[in-house]
Amino acid sequence: MADENAEIARGLRRRDPDLLDRLIEQYQHRLLRYLVHLTGQRERAEDLFQETWVRVLERGSQYDGRRDFTAWLFTIARNLFIDQQRRRRPESAEQGDPVETNAPSAFDLAAQREQSDRISAGMDRLPGEYREALSLRFQEGMSLEEIASVTGAPLGTVKSRIYRGLSALEPWLKGAGL
Repeated sequence: MADENAEIARGLRRRDPDLLDRLIEQYQHRLLRYLVHLTGQRERAEDLFQETWVRVLERGSQYDGRRDFTAWLFTIARNLFIDQQRRRRPESAEQGDPVETNAPSAFDLAAQREQSDRISAGMDRLPGEYREALSLRFQEGMSLEEIASVTGAPLGTVKSRIYRGLSALEPWLKGAGL
């Protein structure tokens, strides 16, 4: 992993177009999904997605390879979102489309859709820092340490946000959401 990060750092310093294409292809789905969850709006997420890659290209020489590239990339995206939020205040984020699943029967699809809608409704009511921590952990599969790196929060705070977010979601997970 450290070798891969060092290779990425060298390629970004050289502004290697093949490397950038490969990185975009590798991270496009995860990054866009994260931004959709963060913003709640597909169009805003797409704009931030593009801005993130422009920033990677502009500031790629600042990436030294000592830190995980994924965390560095997601931190850029998060900071762009925060900057945009400061300019746009106050606007509430709405949850995007629920995750699509492959289920064998129409009944299973309907049940999964209903649960997804309940979870989305619950996520909409969570404070942004809980929603972000849950999205990074369960949608993006990031470790707690990676989430701490992306958000700039201490590890204990990340754990607390995930615990409190899950606790706040519990009524929706059980189908008793308001």
